[in-house]
Amino acid sequence: MIELRTGTKIWLAAGVTDMRRGFDGLSAQVQTVLEQQPFSGHVFVFRGRRGDIVKLLWFDGDGLCLFAK
Repeated sequence: MIELRTGTKIWLAAGVTDMRRGFDGLSAQVQTVLEQQPFSGHVFVFRGRRGDIVKLLWFDGDGLCLFAK
């Protein structure tokens, strides 16, 4: 379970994301498409083309975490 700080926002990226992207690709998408900072402590959620895969990108204060389900 992820413990989020008070005030943490959950950003849902609209549309389809290439699920082959890793830390660098998803961080770049956060900066360009969502116009947010990936190191802000917020959670960014991306979904695959078929909708069966989601990835979460989150900065926990020590480094970026990438979760896939």
